[in-house]
Amino acid sequence: MRIDLYKIPQSRPDDVSGLDALVQSGEINPAHIIAILGKTEGNGCVNDFTRGFAIQALKAYLGGKIGDAARQVVYIMSGGTEGVLSPHLNVFTRQASTPDAPRRWGLVMGISRTREFLPEEIGSLAMVETVAQSVKTALDDAGLTPENVHFVQIKCPLVQSSQMQSSQMQSSQMPPSQGKQVGIQRSSYQSMAYSRAASALGVALALGEIQPTEIAAEAICHDFSLYATTASASAGVELQNCEIFVLGNAAHATGDLVVGHAVMQHALDVEAVNRAIANTGQPASQVVNVFAKAEADPSGYILERRHTMLDDSDISHTRMSRAVVGAVVAAVVQDPAVYVSGGSEHQGPPGGGPIAVISRIV
Repeated sequence: MRIDLYKIPQSRPDDVSGLDALVQSGEINPAHIIAILGKTEGNGCVNDFTRGFAIQALKAYLGGKIGDAARQVVYIMSGGTEGVLSPHLNVFTRQASTPDAPRRWGLVMGISRTREFLPEEIGSLAMVETVAQSVKTALDDAGLTPENVHFVQIKCPLVQSSQMQSSQMQSSQMPPSQGKQVGIQRSSYQSMAYSRAASALGVALALGEIQPTEIAAEAICHDFSLYATTASASAGVELQNCEIFVLGNAAHATGDLVVGHAVMQHALDVEAVNRAIANTGQPASQVVNVFAKAEADPSGYILERRHTMLDDSDISHTRMSRAVVGAVVAAVVQDPAVYVSGGSEHQGPPGGGPIAVISRIV
């Protein structure tokens, strides 16, 4: 398996000119594209429609190049480029290796999708279990074992207020024996956190970081001692299922990329950024891109100093945390086109988050 990664700047959410230039030059064969992960300049919240707009543009473009095969690509857009973060696309391609291609320890990748979730399932134990099974499918697709996984990216759904009302009405009209139990009612914004949380716990379950007996419904978004060290979950209004890809290293790779990861303990954990780079075994000059999670520490403190991100009614704390972690990572690699996603419930320890680095092998 050969995996290649192309980082492409965007001037607006529907800008496919950079991708088109690489396709026209022959550097990218659109039939080889397996996943596209992007940062768009929306607010990253419930009403961020830049994500769907960007995906629509990409699907239309690739549909014109490869037809129905464009539907098989995993499209994941993360909204919010606060601070110095720069909008860009990460285009992953995958090719089968020729029999005579030399193998080496390097990057491999797998993809999968879950079924669509009912509104009452989002953020539930059923979602945890469904995601776990889909992550295992992606591992099989990549030929990866859990111990060699370094990054699991998930785009997960949220629950809009209209969906909540519809679900409640349908449940109330059903006989008790047929009705589905509607869970604790949350705002649409809260549903994003629960969706990310359940998705992350699904990753931890699939990779053996936690056991089925450790997970109860009441632990989701509450028991943060349970977490995945490689999960990155981003919620959005543009889908009802989960889109998943896994990255890791394996001996059957034939490309020139390798991935490593670490876990940030807090938003200013520069040492973790450097450790993730070092874990690729390549010098910092060979970094292709960095993928990190960001969270306003729920304790209200960072390095024993009080922060106010959770108390600001004007700006979402997920937006603030993206700006902080984005600046920290960009300062280390001297490139603002890095992928930082806000909201790291059960993704690393509270206030921290997983960080992965893809580097080119020299």
